[in-house]
Order: sequence, then structure tokens, then C-alpha cells
Amino acid sequence: MRGREHGERLILDLSKPSIARMYDFLLGGTDNYQVDRDACDELLRLAPSTRELARVNRAFLVRAVRYLARDCGVRRFLDHGSGLPTRPNVHQVAQEIDPTSQVVYIDNDPIVLAHGRMMLAEDPSTTAVLNADMRETDEIFRSPEAKRLLRDGRPVAALFVSVLHCIRDEDDPWGLVRKVADRLPPGSYLVISHLASDDPEIRRGLTEFMQDITGGAWGEVRSVDRVGEFFEGLQLLEADRPVDVSRWLPDSDLAPRQRTQEWIEYGGVARIG
Repeated sequence: MRGREHGERLILDLSKPSIARMYDFLLGGTDNYQVDRDACDELLRLAPSTRELARVNRAFLVRAVRYLARDCGVRRFLDHGSGLPTRPNVHQVAQEIDPTSQVVYIDNDPIVLAHGRMMLAEDPSTTAVLNADMRETDEIFRSPEAKRLLRDGRPVAALFVSVLHCIRDEDDPWGLVRKVADRLPPGSYLVISHLASDDPEIRRGLTEFMQDITGGAWGEVRSVDRVGEFFEGLQLLEADRPVDVSRWLPDSDLAPRQRTQEWIEYGGVARIG
């Protein structure tokens, strides 16, 4: 699905689960269907900590955006594979710091797009939803929405939060991140989290399960070392290496930590240049 016209027809396929809708269900949302709930039930039997993991990851997203807006002065955000809006959304967090903050959400899931367009009513001058595959970097950066973010060379934060594991090795997600980083103004930032495990059997089992239930709309669960490669050449912030994201600038010593023997969300926040 491509194009950005508000009147375009969005086709909803309920024959297989949607990753965005599964994530919504794990977070306690209501924008999901029985096929998504059944898939999550199977996933939770295989990896019982996954619901906790989704919540930990969402909390990381909120902390990272707030930190970049409040402490680093970032006012522009490019959110790849944004998923279904779960409050607080990126633009709501950033606009608590500065109401003029601008956000472009990128996704090609029909339900995500429909909700995103409703969200535009809040303030279309600062928030946009772009219908594109996050791998289509050239198309994304040619769009009027992205050009608006980049128009005067101010820093932009590019978000890849729990989405790069949806891209297979042969599609080179590391190259995608570098390509995006190369397009951003000096002093910009990357926010990355990624499902990871250092147990080869767990990686293989969860990857095969997710590929099967989504009809191939999934990439790879990777080792922490492979996830760490996304940050090569970048200046990590608030940590000297990528970490499980529950430990990245927690709100307090009592904030939830990941407790899992299956997979973790691993990543961090980095400055480009």
C-alpha cells in the first residue's frame, strides 16, 4: 500500500494476525481482532514474558522521546513503523515539552493508517501520517511531510522502536538505519529497540513462530551483539553500550525491569555525528 491521499481505500486483511494489532492487544488496547488475540495466546504460551516486554518497550519509547525533547532540545521526530496509537503518543509526549514539536509517523498497516488519520484532527500542522513501507527510505525522504521536518537543518530524532526485527537479514536493516542516519541533519538522533536473545534455539523458535503466524511479515529475532551493530559509529547517550531498555534512564530505581528467560527488548538512544 502506498500513497498518502486521505481518500485512498485501505484494505483490511483479517485472515492473518497483524503485528501492530498484536502489540495493541498486549498493551491492553481494543483495536484488535480474534485472529490477533489467538496469535497472542499462542505467543504467550511460547514466551510468557511477552506482555511485560511490550509494556517495558512502550515505557522506553515515552522516556526516550521525553528525554530528547526536554534535555536535547529535539523538536522533530520521524517514527518508523509507528504501530497503533497508544497514549501517550510520540507527538503528545514531545508536545508536552514544546507544543510546536513536529512528528511524522510512518506505517503501512491499514488500521494504523485509519487511526493515524483520526489523530491528525488534533493538530494537522504539527502531526502527519505517511503511508509507506519503512524500508522505502528514498520515497519517505521525498515526501512533503519529511521535507518539512528537514527544511532548515535542525536535528531530527528517527525512531525504530521494536520494528527492525520485522526486517529480514537479506533486506539489510543495518543498511536501512545507516541510510536514514545519512539523510538526517548533523546532531540528529536515533532511538532503537529490538527483540533479542542470546539463546540460538529461542531465536530460531520465536522467529519461525512469528514468520508463520504473520504469513512472512516478520524478520529475525537477533543476538544482542547483532543488535549492537546498529549503533556502530554512533555516540550512545545515558549508557556506554546498548542495554535492555528497561534499564535505559529508568524513571526511578523502582521502575519495572525486564524479567525474562526468553527474549528482551535491547537498544538505546544515540547521537549522529
